[in-house]
Amino acid sequence: MRKLLFIFCLSLLFTSCNDGDIITVNFDFDDTFTHCGELVFYKTKNDPAESLSLKVNGYTFDEIIQTSINTTNPLLVTLVNPTIPVITINSTNTFNYRTYSSLPSAPFCNDIPPADLNITRDSAATSGSAFITTTLTEDDNDGIPAADEDENLDGDNNPATNPTDTDGDGLPNYLDADDDGDNVLTKNEDSNTDGDNNPFTNPRNTDGDSLPDYLDADDDGDGVLTRDEENISVDQNPTNDVTTVGAGPDFLNPLVSTTVPATAYRVNTINQVFVIEIEFQNVQFPNITQQILDFGTLTETRTRSVTPTF
Repeated sequence: MRKLLFIFCLSLLFTSCNDGDIITVNFDFDDTFTHCGELVFYKTKNDPAESLSLKVNGYTFDEIIQTSINTTNPLLVTLVNPTIPVITINSTNTFNYRTYSSLPSAPFCNDIPPADLNITRDSAATSGSAFITTTLTEDDNDGIPAADEDENLDGDNNPATNPTDTDGDGLPNYLDADDDGDNVLTKNEDSNTDGDNNPFTNPRNTDGDSLPDYLDADDDGDGVLTRDEENISVDQNPTNDVTTVGAGPDFLNPLVSTTVPATAYRVNTINQVFVIEIEFQNVQFPNITQQILDFGTLTETRTRSVTPTF
């Protein structure tokens, strides 16, 4: 729906008169855009060769997706600028539509213009406003959807509010690569007999108690915490500690109950997905005003690492 709306709006936006002739440009841009430099948001297409670009003065890309440590939990982060102040389109913050004889290899953000930058038309908006908003979604990539890692005691179906934290380490389960704090990654506590790489479905339960292994601090029920069964190498990884060859790792072998206390949790890598959306309002090109224009979305994926206090 966004793409169709975008095509319609721009077809109206760039209809102009030249020596009595009506010139209609039929846009068919995708509903995603990209970025470069400090700071240009843009989208391009090949047939015909065209681009739309917004140059933003006073912000870097990293400032737009900047996060800060949560004031109540240092393992969590929040967006600093989920909404930045309205960008006024003018000679500093420019919004341009361009056509080319052929699409250049790098149309923006070059100290030296590329040799193939053959612009055949350059229309600049004379006024308008751009609204830039950013959302952040985080996940531990343990194979379990975030919605399934929350007991949902508050009934809002949002794992980020009143989140479940099985091991009490400060990282809610949907961000914790090791939900039960046993130093065995959740994604590795599944026999995966159903082939879906999801420990939540058909979970492994070695000791047959009420808890699947990925939520059980003592997987084999021998009275020794899984994280304390590092009998071969103390490296916060019980999976490589095998006393009896052929019997599997000690944390899954109830016949081995030697205790070697763990001293730390494993490092957690959290996947971050930033989605930036831009909407234009009251964009003024020569003789044409467009009230609302949806520029689309930009998705940026990054990671952050945290280690809970042991």
